[in-house]
Amino acid sequence: MLKRILLVVTALILTASVACANPPTDEVKKTVDEVVRIVADKEMKKNETKRRQALKKTISNIFDYSEMAKRSLGKHWNSRTAAEKKQFTDLFATLLENSYAGKIESYNNEKIVYIKDSVDGDYAEIKSKVVTAARDEFTLDYRLFNTNGKWMVYDVVIEGVSLVSNYRSQFNKIVTSNGYPALVKKLQSKNEELKAP
Repeated sequence: MLKRILLVVTALILTASVACANPPTDEVKKTVDEVVRIVADKEMKKNETKRRQALKKTISNIFDYSEMAKRSLGKHWNSRTAAEKKQFTDLFATLLENSYAGKIESYNNEKIVYIKDSVDGDYAEIKSKVVTAARDEFTLDYRLFNTNGKWMVYDVVIEGVSLVSNYRSQFNKIVTSNGYPALVKKLQSKNEELKAP
């Protein structure tokens, strides 16, 4: 089954010659393929903790958590101390890893189609869509930037909604209403909820 999915995805990608040739798409595709492999692995399904760890490791290879944390905290980032920035980045990375891994674990033979990418200097955007078994579709776009010769994701846009902008709006409300420590407490609490596979 996995071979068939990968063959379909590969065929779709090969038809889009521009996307196929571009390094940012290659980076994203490599990560997505590995994620699909982990989720479909029968041995991994027997050990949820091991599977979750493998997913987190794979995801962290392409997500720049530090940049995502900075953009998500927005105007409140600069007033944080170095220790607070590190703590917030760690909490944010854990939140993303657990949220993303949790959603991926419900993967059920959806097809990922890479539509096109655009590169502007050190920035790139990859447009893709996910097609479910019921033929429902939703868009999934990745925004990347080139850091030290490697393309890293700094935002994901699902159905036109930016993950970073969405978090920034939520975080700003909490900090403005209740202060920065309240945000830290909320993230710690959320991470505890999401921790178990």
